[in-house]
Amino acid sequence: MRVILLIIGSISAILGFIGVIMPLLPTTPFLLLAGLCFARSSERFHSWLIRTKPYQAYVEDFRKYRGYTMTRKIELLISVYIVVGFSIYMIDHFYIRLGLCLMLCLQTIVLIFFVKTLPEGDG
Repeated sequence: MRVILLIIGSISAILGFIGVIMPLLPTTPFLLLAGLCFARSSERFHSWLIRTKPYQAYVEDFRKYRGYTMTRKIELLISVYIVVGFSIYMIDHFYIRLGLCLMLCLQTIVLIFFVKTLPEGDG
């Protein structure tokens, strides 16, 4: 079981790190999964993961407090809107544009209404 958790954790960490560069790929869920897998399989990998900059930037506040400050939520949404907006502008296929718009709407709804908003001093 330990080997399986290491493999899943490694794949999740790689996907999470790629998600830092490619905004359409989610970062936080993959890094949370990697952290969970590494915590149960390898203290060394877990220690390494929680010290990485992407983990600190995207996951630590969410892991500690189960939410983000409104400022952080807005920063996340702006970055996604810029990248996905550029994709919508560049792509000339109606259904892909529609799918990207729906994805943006879902991301906004989840982040605003389902992810806890922390007071500004906490995150």
